[in-house]
Amino acid sequence: MFSLVTSSSRGFRPCSTILFPFLTRSLVNRALTKPIPPATVGTIHLDAIVTPNDFLKSIGRSMETKMTSVPESWDDFWRTSGLDMRKAGLGVRDRRYTLWCMSKFRRGLAVKEFAHEPKPKKTVRGWGPSVQNGKRIRSKRPKNQKRK
Repeated sequence: MFSLVTSSSRGFRPCSTILFPFLTRSLVNRALTKPIPPATVGTIHLDAIVTPNDFLKSIGRSMETKMTSVPESWDDFWRTSGLDMRKAGLGVRDRRYTLWCMSKFRRGLAVKEFAHEPKPKKTVRGWGPSVQNGKRIRSKRPKNQKRK
């Protein structure tokens, strides 16, 4: 049996998930193990953030209206995961932005330091020199001629 395993083209490699269980992806919700930040009244952070709706309003992008079911309690809000936000009807970019803001707030940063608006849409699209300043650049060479 051992000779069959070692004679393969890739050689003998032990399964890393058995030797290093921390390299595997766990199925446990990590939001349950992270610390819950205290509700602020304006001392550490510039705004008074007491409820989850206050937090969603302070990070901008009209998150309080995009999330259909916001938990009422502060603890339940910090226990929500990306899957819960997905079920609440939040898009991918909004979910990622909200979770990113939650992690920054959990570390103790002020909301004004990290909250920002989304990037504006690009005006010049395309790949490289074929599109410049929003106009397609065409070569002067006739299309039916072959290259030499």
